[in-house]
Amino acid sequence: LYGQEPSEDLIQVQKTRPEFQGDYTIVVFPFLKMSRKNPEQTANEIGNYLMNSSPEITAFNVIKGFLNLLVSDEYWMRFFTKVIPDDQFGFGKRQDTAPVVIEYSSPNTNKPLHLGHVRNNLLGWSVSAILKANGIPVKKVNLVNDRGIHICKSMLAWQKWGQSATPETTGQKGDKLVGDYYVLFDREYKKEIKTLVDNGMKEDEAKNSAPILLEAKQMLKKWEDGDDQVRKLWYEMNQWVYAGFDITYNRMGIDFDKVYYESETYLLGKALVEEGLQKDILFKKADGSVWCDLTSDGLDEKLLLRADGTSVYMTQDLGTAQLRHDDYHPGKLVYVVGNEQNYHFDVLKLVLKKLGKEWADSIEHLSYGMVELPEGKMKSREGTVVDADDLMEEM
Repeated sequence: LYGQEPSEDLIQVQKTRPEFQGDYTIVVFPFLKMSRKNPEQTANEIGNYLMNSSPEITAFNVIKGFLNLLVSDEYWMRFFTKVIPDDQFGFGKRQDTAPVVIEYSSPNTNKPLHLGHVRNNLLGWSVSAILKANGIPVKKVNLVNDRGIHICKSMLAWQKWGQSATPETTGQKGDKLVGDYYVLFDREYKKEIKTLVDNGMKEDEAKNSAPILLEAKQMLKKWEDGDDQVRKLWYEMNQWVYAGFDITYNRMGIDFDKVYYESETYLLGKALVEEGLQKDILFKKADGSVWCDLTSDGLDEKLLLRADGTSVYMTQDLGTAQLRHDDYHPGKLVYVVGNEQNYHFDVLKLVLKKLGKEWADSIEHLSYGMVELPEGKMKSREGTVVDADDLMEEM
């Protein structure tokens, strides 16, 4: 146009701002020395030149020193026809990159997936896809919380009031059937607390002394001791739940490279705790419970094993973190978990560091806000949740 070949660094192209008409905008100020004209005249000359020489440009407009170009629909049709068959279009390629392990979903086997899980699943899956598109190897993992006091609550309620109900006899999805007994446990638990308080017991004491809760704790102890009957019931009810989960995951399009189960990892955490005791990194209280003192780090003392020897969430997370490190040696170990667990992951990293795990710095908590209904926070034990299956059915 002006008898000169502009260098690439002279050409500035950007997306047209939303308030203006156009697809792309060229900044014309660098061309003024070539045109020897004012910005608006230069922009109009370049616009007319492109209109005549490039069939892809259908129109243009000028805003001061900025040339806004409109690209033809035919161009976009040709572009997308070319790139759509390539499912790797735009993907980056990186070499010698350690994998990123991303944990998401992490359901409990005492209830169906709900709205909170939907958000978590989509966030975890999306982050994984973005990292993959940038050439980073990703391992998508799920930790199923398949043991613990919350699982025993559903089991105990089914024992007491289930009358041998199964998904087959009731026509319910297995996860929903088990979830109903979790709600039933909480209902009966609150009744017992009220009775104890009415008889003069303080509320905090009543919460810990309710007979049905003590039964659930006893069941958990039997589970950890390997009681055959308890383990058989636990296995059967969990199978019902897994079948229900699979239906929901498949409909949602969510998958994982590996699924971990808390029942298979919590003993690894116990072993780490025992090792910490032997090295005097952890300490035991008079009642036999095991703790980690984090007060020098600005936190508090953290329980790692109860007085009866049963484990807590932190115990199994220690074991699972070690297992994932051994499995993948990841550059990052990302947990997609709501912000109510911020403190938990601060503690997890600190405890691992105290246990000599230098890789603990690779742990990252991808935190996000909680999903709340207009009437308040969802509570599975009270049945105040938006069921994932129902939500997808409505959508």
